[in-house]
Amino acid sequence: MPWGNDDDTRVDAGMETERQKQLGAYYTPHDVARSLVHWAVSSRDDRLLDPSCGDGRFLVTHPNSVGVEGDPLAAAIVHARAPGCLIHQGDFFSWASSTLERFECAAGNPPFIRYQRFSGTVREAALSLCAKLGANFNALSSSWAPFLVATASLLKPGGRLAFVVPAEIGHAPYAIPLLIYLLEHFSHVRIIAVKEKLFPELSEDCWLLFCDGYGGRTDFFLLSDIDRFASSMRPPRSGRRISATEWRMSGRRLRQFLLPGSTIELYRSLADSPATVRLSEVARVGIGYVTGANDFFHLRPSAARSWRIPENFLLPAVRNGRDLAGRSISHATVERWRKNDEPKFLLRLERSGQIPSAVSRYLDSPDGQQARAAYKCRNRTPWYVVPDIHVPDGFLSYMSGETPSLVANRAQCVGTNSVHVVRMKPGFTIGALQQRWNDPLTQLSCEIEGHPLGGGMLKLEPGEANRVLIRRQAACDPQQQDALREAVAAMRQWRHYA
Repeated sequence: MPWGNDDDTRVDAGMETERQKQLGAYYTPHDVARSLVHWAVSSRDDRLLDPSCGDGRFLVTHPNSVGVEGDPLAAAIVHARAPGCLIHQGDFFSWASSTLERFECAAGNPPFIRYQRFSGTVREAALSLCAKLGANFNALSSSWAPFLVATASLLKPGGRLAFVVPAEIGHAPYAIPLLIYLLEHFSHVRIIAVKEKLFPELSEDCWLLFCDGYGGRTDFFLLSDIDRFASSMRPPRSGRRISATEWRMSGRRLRQFLLPGSTIELYRSLADSPATVRLSEVARVGIGYVTGANDFFHLRPSAARSWRIPENFLLPAVRNGRDLAGRSISHATVERWRKNDEPKFLLRLERSGQIPSAVSRYLDSPDGQQARAAYKCRNRTPWYVVPDIHVPDGFLSYMSGETPSLVANRAQCVGTNSVHVVRMKPGFTIGALQQRWNDPLTQLSCEIEGHPLGGGMLKLEPGEANRVLIRRQAACDPQQQDALREAVAAMRQWRHYA
């Protein structure tokens, strides 16, 4: 079985916090690393691969190990810490696409680099290799998912994976190609959801993944949920069996299966009831407008007066979720913005309209010259006409703590893309929607259809918001309501909302 230096608990001082962020390198707690190696290794002779070995804490646990590390500093640390292990320094995907080495098992914590920084030749190599292996990731994929597919392809028949993974495996669309690949290439796929943070210093929640029997296939996941991680020689034995069909019916999300089966059945029965509708059936939810230069296009009343910009060219604007306090944006709210001289008045110009000389002077000012060079502005004609401006019936926050805020638009404001705009369809009013919004069914639906963002926050994209359930009439079953409230509280605990 694995062995190593259990007293080696330091993280090299040379790996600074900012360097860790750039590399997606947050080193795994030693008890987690040791446990994952125990799960993966079944014999002392097994060769273990860590595709992103960092400071080597997985490798030192098993003597017959091979590591790959892209960062030269970290690779040097591993050479000193695990002299008996073979270390390849360089890009993992380039190495994986050409190596003939194969392994009985693999364990590690792949770098979690979001798509904004997972770019260039490294991403091209990663996505190209995964496509050849049958997993087609899109450009919005974070790095860890391609890492796992590429690592699995290096296993011998019957091989095993044991990895730390972001909790996004339970809800992120980019995780779907990975999960399909795992079902099609392993006899057993187990996901361990851990409620207490594995990395207390990070906002990101992490779970664990264990796959066994490479070369086989399965038609179900086994989902185990635990309150906190404890060192173990093998993965948790108990868990909920989730068929691939159930997973597809749930929108290919595993997160809702953290709830009891009876609660999921209740939620599905209510979703299928004629007394319930999706939000998309009564309203259209979308993003607000994009200026490309918010500080230029949103003026303070004092600045508008200074430039002598006519009042009819300025629209009151909801700029972010902090503006969504209470049940409505009223005329009194807008007057308060004016009194406080807040930059919440959008310069609205029509494509074919005549531009007053005062507005032309503002457009030609130094700030205007800078704004027109911004990416969004320079790629539209004319640059000063902000597209897609509408006066909605209401606004919906897309990031929230307890629950998304639904606010009526009584003052005819417009909204930026920092909030969602809500336009009601005939037959249902914004007031009626607000009356239903705090029903526990809708609150639970926000938790299930939305997704945790880290730090206790819930994010609701427009497509997710459109799937939220709304009752046509007030609920009348107290027991159902209590069960739904308990489920809401449980889901908030899982995303660490206090």
